[in-house]
Amino acid sequence: MRKLLLLPVAALLLTACETGPKEKENPFFTEYETPHKAPPFNQIEESHFLPAFKEGIKKAQEEVEMIASNTDAPTFENTVLALDQSGKLLTKVSSVFYPLRSAVSNDSIQAIAREVSPMMSQHRDAIMMNMDLFGRVKEVYENMESAGLNDSQKRVVTKYYQDFVRNGANLNAEDQERLKEINTSLSSFSLEFGENLLAETNENFELVIEDETDLAGLPDGVKAAAADAAKAAGYEGKWLFNPQKPSWIPFLTYGENRELREELYRGYFMRGDRNDEFDNKENIKEIVSLRAEKAELLGFENHADYVIDVNMAKEPKAVYDFVLQLWKPALEKSKQELAEMQAIVDVEGGDFDIAPWDWWFYSEKLRKQKYDLDESELQPYFKLENVRDGMFWVANQLYDITFELRTDVPVYHEDVEVFEVKEDDGSHIGLLYLDYFPRKSKRVGAWCTGFRDAGYDHEANEVVDPLVSIVCISPSQQVILLPC
Repeated sequence: MRKLLLLPVAALLLTACETGPKEKENPFFTEYETPHKAPPFNQIEESHFLPAFKEGIKKAQEEVEMIASNTDAPTFENTVLALDQSGKLLTKVSSVFYPLRSAVSNDSIQAIAREVSPMMSQHRDAIMMNMDLFGRVKEVYENMESAGLNDSQKRVVTKYYQDFVRNGANLNAEDQERLKEINTSLSSFSLEFGENLLAETNENFELVIEDETDLAGLPDGVKAAAADAAKAAGYEGKWLFNPQKPSWIPFLTYGENRELREELYRGYFMRGDRNDEFDNKENIKEIVSLRAEKAELLGFENHADYVIDVNMAKEPKAVYDFVLQLWKPALEKSKQELAEMQAIVDVEGGDFDIAPWDWWFYSEKLRKQKYDLDESELQPYFKLENVRDGMFWVANQLYDITFELRTDVPVYHEDVEVFEVKEDDGSHIGLLYLDYFPRKSKRVGAWCTGFRDAGYDHEANEVVDPLVSIVCISPSQQVILLPC
């Protein structure tokens, strides 16, 4: 009988032994043991994200509920500061997952994003439309002048109050439910839009050239990069160009084959408009429609009014007025250059009007004609290391900061470099990640993001140093960093 009773106990102990270590193996559930507590990318696996998101949302909801149900009178410390310091685990996993989704995406990460997206949307709505919580924030906001708060605290309180209002806290119950539906749908359509654009850029169009005469005019470096790309894609002995800007812009700038320039240009600007599985027209319609409905629901005339309301411009008209100050003279200059380029076409006997895929090619010719400037001759001087070091030199001259390469900090891709940023006295400021090159797993464009924001951890009573990442699209180490 005793043996029979011991069997379930033994089974429970074995189960505990199996599940306990697995939870500990998830890096998000423990403090990072890395230099400056940087994300341990060498330990983080895709399977870690979803459990961490779920646990992070659960803990954040519990923390928010404690703040909302607090029976003490609302103060900056027990309401706004407490809210600001909540959700650390969720922030920890989010600040790693979302930058990686943009820089090293794959089918698995996209699948996780599709599952997490509605969860995160619903979680945010649950906070922003928590009436007990909003009531406390509102009371702090209305009494902040008499509460002795400093300017920074007042700014934080105002920002939180605005966030609640802009996310539906003042709506009636029926409108709040509709807003929740809109937010969930927007997150879904926006996610699908991004996935389609990534697929269109990296998979759905490619220009493979077999005849070397079709490369006439291209610099040797551009041809070499295209040959490397073709080899990597399984087109040995050929040249590959795609809608990545570092690929198609050099071809349109130097390539003499006009038909191929047009084909490559159309491959770029027709992304998401090919009536295939990656077509984005319906996604765009849904996003525009939902944004308009959301803005109207929140009391704004349109989406632009909603977005601009809390920005410096305050209203779309101010933005348009500013842009037109640039647009009108720029348009006149462009018309002048167009006439000069068309004159080159006519002199050369070209029986056509300048088209969009001709612009880069004849701009380069015009530059050569007017200034005897060949940009390809400048490229060796602007190799990646030179541009990077020049950027660091300028920052040092302006701010007295230095950059030290760190090879002991884990990175999420072999192309990434990490630099420790220091004051002139050697004290630590933060870490800078530089991700230079295009790849199929990286979305188009260039951007600045981060794996941890600077701030202050009141619970630990310590300053939090930032982990900043600059993501670029430079095609090779012989081409200038663009557009960082």
